[in-house]
Amino acid sequence: MLMKSGDPTAQLIYGPNGFRVMRPGNHVLCAVSGVPIPLEELRYWSVPHQEAYASAEIASRRLTGQ
Repeated sequence: MLMKSGDPTAQLIYGPNGFRVMRPGNHVLCAVSGVPIPLEELRYWSVPHQEAYASAEIASRRLTGQ
């Protein structure tokens, strides 16, 4: 999905089994790369850090401190 510059960024609260939308939008930004992640494609996040990640590799590197 292509993001347009006017597309709203969602604000989420990340839980262990999913996330809750606090501010509606169609995407979030990866905490490491800044890449927009469409909500329907969001698969990786950290509950303690309350961050979203664009891929499993990025999430693994971030959470292991590499």
